[in-house]
Amino acid sequence: LSVNLIRYGIDKGINYIDTAYVYHNGDSEGIVARALADGYRRKVRIATKSPLWKIQTADDFDRILDEQLLRLKTTCIDYYMFHGIGAAGLKKIKDLDLFTKMENAKKSGKVGHIGFSFHDDFKAFKSIIDSYDKWEFCQIQYNYMDITNQAGTEGLKYAASKGISVVVMEGLLGGRLARPPKTVSRVFHDSSIKRQAADWALQWIWNHPEVSVVLSGMNSLEQLDENIASADTSKAGSLSELELKVIDTVRGEFNKRTVIPCTKCRYCEPCPSGVNIPWNLEQYNEGIIYGDPSSSRFVYNTFINPQNRASACVSCKICEEKCPQKIKISEWMPQINAVL
Repeated sequence: LSVNLIRYGIDKGINYIDTAYVYHNGDSEGIVARALADGYRRKVRIATKSPLWKIQTADDFDRILDEQLLRLKTTCIDYYMFHGIGAAGLKKIKDLDLFTKMENAKKSGKVGHIGFSFHDDFKAFKSIIDSYDKWEFCQIQYNYMDITNQAGTEGLKYAASKGISVVVMEGLLGGRLARPPKTVSRVFHDSSIKRQAADWALQWIWNHPEVSVVLSGMNSLEQLDENIASADTSKAGSLSELELKVIDTVRGEFNKRTVIPCTKCRYCEPCPSGVNIPWNLEQYNEGIIYGDPSSSRFVYNTFINPQNRASACVSCKICEEKCPQKIKISEWMPQINAVL
C-alpha cells in the first residue's frame, strides 16, 4: 500500500519525498527505496536526516550516512539534515565537528544540500542559523496554531531573510487541524468560503512567501488527492483579509478550549523532583484543545523521560508559590498522569 501511494503521488506531481533513519522503526527509508524503483528515483528529490542522538563519534556520522545510502538504494541524498536539533544538538555538532563531516559528504557527492530539522524555541533557532554560514535549508514545525511556538513566524521570516529555504512540517499538527472539534468546525462552516479544514490549514501555510515546501503525511488516495488539489490552487499572498480573519477566529476558538492557564513563563522551574511542569501542562492542554488525547499520550509516553513526567510530582507545592497564574499544579499532576 505504501509503495502504491508514493508512486500515485509522484504520478500526480509530488517531487519531494521526506523520510528519516528512524521513521517507522527504521523501515521508512527502505520502503521509499522500493517505491522509487522502476524509474521513479529520477522523478523526485529525497530528503532524509542524520539521527544526531545516535552519533557518539564523528565516524558514526559517515557510517550512518553510508547505511542510509544503501537503504535508499541511491548514490546521493538530495537534501540531508541534522535531525530535530535544538541548542543541545548544536553543541554536539560543534563538539564532534560534524559541520566538516557534512561538508565533506557534500563534496564527495553523497549529499546534495545541507540542512537541519528543528524542535526548540526561537532563541535556539536563531543561534543555529547564525552559527553556520553554509545552511541551505531548514525544516520547521509551522501551522496556524504554532505562530509563536518553536521557530514560529519569527523563525520562518528570519531563515528566509538569510536566504535559507524553509520546509514546513506538521502543517496539520499530526492531522489534528484536519479534524477540528465542533466549536471550531462551526467557524469554518459559517464562513462564506467553503473548503475542508485541512485545505484551510494548508492554504494558510502556502500563503506565506517564505515557505518553499510543505510536508503532509497522507494515508489514503483520498487524502493524496485532497492535498494535491490544495497545492494546485495555492499561491503566496492569495488569502484575502476575510480568509485570514476566519483563521484568526478559528485559532481563538481552539485557544478557548485551554483548561490550564499556563503561559510557559517557567517561573515554576526547577522542580526539586525533576518534573518538567510546563511540558506536562502543555500536553494535557493540547489533548483537550484538539480533542485528541491519544496524540498527547504518545508524546507523554514516548518523548518525556519517566523522571520528568507528572507521575514524579510529590506535591511539595514549591512551584505553586512561584506561579503567577496561581495554578494548583500539585492538584493537576495526578490528573495529568491518569489521563496521559
